[in-house]
Amino acid sequence: MEEIKVSPDYNWFRSTVPLRRIIVDDDDSKVWSLYDAGPKSIRCPIIFLPPVSGTAEVFFQQVLALTGWGYRVISLQYPVYWDLMEFCDGFRKLLDHLQLDKVHLFGASLGGFLAQKFAECTHKSPRVHSLLLCNSFSDTSIFNQTWTANSFWLMPAFMLKKIVLANFAKGPVDSKMAEAIDFMVDRLESLNQSDLASRLTLNCQNSYVEPHKIKDVAVTIIDVSVEPSRLVHPVPHICEFSLLCGRFEVFDQSALSLEAKEEMYKLYPNARRAHLKTGGNFPYLCRSAEVNLYIQIHLRQFHGTRYAAISPSMVSAEELEVQEGHVTSDQDCDDNQ
Repeated sequence: MEEIKVSPDYNWFRSTVPLRRIIVDDDDSKVWSLYDAGPKSIRCPIIFLPPVSGTAEVFFQQVLALTGWGYRVISLQYPVYWDLMEFCDGFRKLLDHLQLDKVHLFGASLGGFLAQKFAECTHKSPRVHSLLLCNSFSDTSIFNQTWTANSFWLMPAFMLKKIVLANFAKGPVDSKMAEAIDFMVDRLESLNQSDLASRLTLNCQNSYVEPHKIKDVAVTIIDVSVEPSRLVHPVPHICEFSLLCGRFEVFDQSALSLEAKEEMYKLYPNARRAHLKTGGNFPYLCRSAEVNLYIQIHLRQFHGTRYAAISPSMVSAEELEVQEGHVTSDQDCDDNQ
């Protein structure tokens, strides 16, 4: 079983895509780390937000594939924020610094929740054009941990990591999923006490998404179902921890209750749904080809518009003509209403 961190693709990513560090707050200890790849002329790129246990590197396969197809992709790692409004203000400043008016957001677990909250926070002056939700959630109360949210900052790093590791689901998985879990464990080890404590705090402090404020945002939800006969390898360490796991819907290793999943469906009744047979909590690592395809399908609806995340030169004339036809039809429908 080849480790992801020594794979040719990961080494190529690390050697060709530079890591940028940006400070946008008055507190210079708050540093955003990001990989920005693809044509810089694109002003509405897709931005990836990691889960609690992840870093900007966990989306390297999306960065490589999507930029190869002509998309501008940004994968980032947020600095230490203890409050959701503080995070939203910092993220808005980052977009201003990068001179990005609106963006598409792909969020995994906590990253998906933060993406929704940012869209909600900026609804009066929209900065989010669309959302792709991977293992995300809309209400932190589903974890029954809001009472602990204010105590994480007191805990040492080893205890926070132990909390995360102890709550990862255990069980047999296929080799690709096992490799993804190993990689996520490695990424978790790279996070310090403040990183983990602040992320746990954001994940568990009492908050929920107000859907009426983001009703005009295009949403795609990706579901992962299970095929038990394919789960043949024991989990080497863990799977995305149950305390914080949200939704890309992962029915084979998901820590979300059915009630929580249904709540997401109700919140976004018009959302597009994509299904994977397997993938666990990290399908962007172990089922990257399928995930990348669904991302493409989601972003394709914006081709030929000012919110396209792809270089026009990479879009076929036929596809562009079809898309422009859809845009015209939509405008005609709006005019008739």
